[in-house]
Amino acid sequence: MYELPFLDLPALDGASGTVRLPGSKSISNRVLLLAGLCAGTTAVHDLLASDDTRVMLAALQALGCALRTDADGVVHVTGLGGQLAVHEARLFLGNAGTAMRPLAAALAVLAATQGGSFELSGVPRMHERPIADLVDALRPLGCGIDELGAPGYPPLRLHGTAGGRLQTRQPIRVRGDVSSQFLTALLMALPLVAGEHDVVIEVVGELISKPYIEITLNLLARFGIEVQHQAWQRFTIGRGSRYRSPGAIHVEGDASSASYFIAAGAIAARDGAALRIEGVGLDSIQGDIRFVDAARAMGAQVRGGPGWLEVQRGRWPLAALTLDCKHIPDAAMTLAVMGLYADGPTRLSGIASWRVKETDRIAAMAAELRKVGAQVSEGPDFIEVTPPLDWRAATIQTYDDHRMAMCLSLASFNALAGASPASGGRDSLPVPGRPVRILDPRCVGKTFPDYFEALFGVAHATPENVPVITVDGPTASGKGTLAAALAAALGWHLLDSGALYRATGLVAQWDGVSPDDEAAVARLAAALDLRFGQGGESGRTWLRGREVSEDLRLEATGVLASRVSALPAVRKALHGLQLAWRKVPGLVADGRDMGTVVFPDAPLKVFLTASPAQRAQRRHKQLISKGIPANIADLRADLEARDARDRMRSVAPLKPAEDALLLDNSDLSIEDSVAQVLGWWEQRRPFDALPSVAARPPGASSP
Repeated sequence: MYELPFLDLPALDGASGTVRLPGSKSISNRVLLLAGLCAGTTAVHDLLASDDTRVMLAALQALGCALRTDADGVVHVTGLGGQLAVHEARLFLGNAGTAMRPLAAALAVLAATQGGSFELSGVPRMHERPIADLVDALRPLGCGIDELGAPGYPPLRLHGTAGGRLQTRQPIRVRGDVSSQFLTALLMALPLVAGEHDVVIEVVGELISKPYIEITLNLLARFGIEVQHQAWQRFTIGRGSRYRSPGAIHVEGDASSASYFIAAGAIAARDGAALRIEGVGLDSIQGDIRFVDAARAMGAQVRGGPGWLEVQRGRWPLAALTLDCKHIPDAAMTLAVMGLYADGPTRLSGIASWRVKETDRIAAMAAELRKVGAQVSEGPDFIEVTPPLDWRAATIQTYDDHRMAMCLSLASFNALAGASPASGGRDSLPVPGRPVRILDPRCVGKTFPDYFEALFGVAHATPENVPVITVDGPTASGKGTLAAALAAALGWHLLDSGALYRATGLVAQWDGVSPDDEAAVARLAAALDLRFGQGGESGRTWLRGREVSEDLRLEATGVLASRVSALPAVRKALHGLQLAWRKVPGLVADGRDMGTVVFPDAPLKVFLTASPAQRAQRRHKQLISKGIPANIADLRADLEARDARDRMRSVAPLKPAEDALLLDNSDLSIEDSVAQVLGWWEQRRPFDALPSVAARPPGASSP
């Protein structure tokens, strides 16, 4: 995803387009476990691919379920039919509460009746997330449960002997005011032992997060289990209940993930633009779809249908909100960040469950919102956010919590923040944009691995707010290799301007146009149909739909590029195309006039000064490795001659920009060169130096 431990977001000022959501984590892991418990094979469509689902799939496979993924990404799960296939296993469940709690209940019930021993563990933070209420509900039934660490927390050992019987004739009591996952775990596990009589679960105290229980009940029904409930306090699983595979099931897009883009639309889909969200709609079975109502109350214009939503900015600034968020606990985090753009304090209550999530989210959110300039007060079950008077560039600690990273990314739209009653009567002009640094961006892999790519696909920024690093130097100095490595490390776009000229030369050759016909070649350059591969296709290039990755590296193509790049009309024709590469989150541009002509405002310009002798040795190694005979002396003489010609060119001569930093990479590895440039980049940014151990809020674990 990203090679550096941080990702810099420029100040954003617009959002429009379409985003496709990944499958819901809550639905995905419930469906996987239900498919694993029932007989037969279930085809799971649109399953979320994330850290949480990976640990669930690994656990099911370790327990004996057969798994197969077809070419369309459909996951086929052959379940156990309620009968243990293995009786001993150690399962590592990461930080996935949607795996730990339900698996603990199911395996406790199965081990107690069929015999076995199962150890469940996770990352350190998982061992700080309470599970005592679930353990206290299971032990009176006759389930053998050993707490292997601190009492009331994972890791656990679940054990029993074959032929055991559970005491399920009396109501099973479980607290509902800490986490709804405990009730969900019991609802999914107890149908396995509801053969001779009804099984009743009674909730002690107020049940929080009812929408998540609605998801559980809906999915249980899809797998043949009907559960009756009275006022969300008493749940009855009918005798004779037995899991049955639905054959195939589709996973909705994640409504909690939709909240980030609903918020982005409410903040930044302006001037008639709209942000469309596909994969979840107003008909969703997920409780977090009610976030739409809260966003509308703050001023968002939202419409939708089955499987889609469309959002535009309405009221601006957003309306401050006071809301009990028990019905949308996860999505409420997004409301806290929307409060940065409101016309007064936004107060969210009923969020005590935040304290026992991946981190203490109330403390974490308060700490990070203060960094961007907000005033924040917090309590056991509430947070109140007053918008910033003055926005600040901020380094956001994410605490290994995916939702912290995604929520706080919305602070990067601060270029749109304007006057409000809270701002003391300032005029309504936007405030200067401030960049935001997200630490450990990889943590979004828990539920939305491609979140930042999706955000960058719909977010916009004025060009001057998008950072650029330019890399130049003489032929064979390694500027292309360095630029590509920098772009990969930063998670930025890469512009190989030399490839534009090589592609222009190729097109001229294909079309029979002389490389010296300036007007004709310029017309070809202006219409250049060139695409660089991203992600898994990095390093590949397509021209007019044809892959030309190898063609662009040929010496003959380089000669063509040298001829067409000397034509002023061609350089002018490509200028606009080069500027268009300046997109969020940033750009690394490699080429002769990148720092002097195309991006003169680039905050960092690097010019390589490797010696001709060193460059000749590098080129010699490259040619020999390809089986091409070469002589180092001849190569050096050729490079020195090309340097002289390039310095004397009337168009884009070889010279560093006046403010470029010179890097002699003669004796540096590519890793050393990257480290040096990234060190320079750190010095140019408004953030504090990265701490070796970032400050954490009380109760938060180390990432």
